[in-house]
Amino acid sequence: MSEQEPVRDVAQLGHVEMLSPRPADTVWFFTEILGLQEVRKEGQSSYLRAYEDPYEYTLKVTESAQPGLGHASWRVASEAALQRRADVLSQSSLGRGWNDGDYGHGPGFAFATPDGHNMELFWDVQYFEAPAETRTALLNRPQRRPNRGVPVRRIDHLNLFTSHIDEDTEFYCRDLGFKLREVIVGDEDNSLKASWLAVTALSHDLAIMPDAAGASGRFHHIAYWYGAPQHLYDVADLMRDAGVVIEAGPGKHGISQAMYMYVYEPGGNRVELFGDAGYLDFDPQPRTITWKWSEVPGRGDVWVGAALPDVFWTYATPAIEAPSPVAV
Repeated sequence: MSEQEPVRDVAQLGHVEMLSPRPADTVWFFTEILGLQEVRKEGQSSYLRAYEDPYEYTLKVTESAQPGLGHASWRVASEAALQRRADVLSQSSLGRGWNDGDYGHGPGFAFATPDGHNMELFWDVQYFEAPAETRTALLNRPQRRPNRGVPVRRIDHLNLFTSHIDEDTEFYCRDLGFKLREVIVGDEDNSLKASWLAVTALSHDLAIMPDAAGASGRFHHIAYWYGAPQHLYDVADLMRDAGVVIEAGPGKHGISQAMYMYVYEPGGNRVELFGDAGYLDFDPQPRTITWKWSEVPGRGDVWVGAALPDVFWTYATPAIEAPSPVAV
């Protein structure tokens, strides 16, 4: 067993920049259906937060010709941790260098994954201070629970397609210190098929799956968390009346053990809604749970509910193989 000290420099998912060809409609979906608050609009971007997110925002919606991922931003554990990771990434071809930061956070170090997803690390951050009209008597909650939509509580995780599943998995674990929670491997050759990785006690903060189209840098979904599974059925009513496409669920995954529902926001990006947090793992030396490919259908992918549709395994943004499945 290796005695190498584990890397614990990356602390959490900070925010995700989502690209949308219909930014006003995308913002409408997140604010009016999911209850996020728009805290800032600057240029072609809007900054949104869920009511239990501690920082100014967790979602940046930016106008673009095609939907997809702009970048994912991870907060590190300290200023020294930021410098350590920047030093490691600078020694590879993946480091993109320092930037001045964005609204709500200080300088960041930009990098790309082996598959080409744009990411950054940052430390200095602006905590959200609720204005008087949205303050709550709960001193341990950043703001009052919104009274619109069926509001999500916080950002949960990110899922990406990759054409470099082995390289990406090794990169996240080796260079960023992610813990490898669960994997799917081939029945005969044990080749890696999918990975679930974490930097917190959550079942996963990041998942990566192979891109059937062989493309690079595509975006599968962002996930926000609800407090109770019943809320998934409540928000499904709102979505059906509003013409929002529900792809799958509500149901329960075997891998991660989370209640889920997958939907498409009007810009074409997939969004997952959690009904609970799945399992938590506080072990400082966690083991990796390995699923064989033959064990996934009806067990790993869906523990309770109907099977995921074929489009779940093929559609990502920007779209290649098919047009966006969102309602017109």
